[in-house]
Amino acid sequence: MIPLKIRINAERRSLAITWDDGNVSLIPASRLRALSRAAHHIRSSIDGRKHSFDDVTVTSAETIGSYAIRLVFSDGHDRGIYPWRYLREIADTQA
Repeated sequence: MIPLKIRINAERRSLAITWDDGNVSLIPASRLRALSRAAHHIRSSIDGRKHSFDDVTVTSAETIGSYAIRLVFSDGHDRGIYPWRYLREIADTQA
C-alpha cells in the first residue's frame, strides 16, 4: 500500500491519493485532522474532549522518509504523521 501520487485539492479541504493498486482515495481534511495520532490529540480523546474540525484545511504536506506524510492544518496542528498503511485504513473505512 504505497501512494503513487498525493495531491491537496485546490480548496485544501481534501487529500487525493492514487495508490499503487490503482485505487484512488479522497479523504477530507476534517477527517484527517480528527484522526491524528499526535499524542496531545489522543490524550484529548481519552479525556473525552470533543472537537469540531469542519472548517480545517490542509495547508501543507511533506513526506517522511518512504513510509509516511506529515500534514499541517489551518488550525496550527502540525504534529500528525500519517504512515501509508494508516492513510489507507482511513480511506478504506470512510462511511
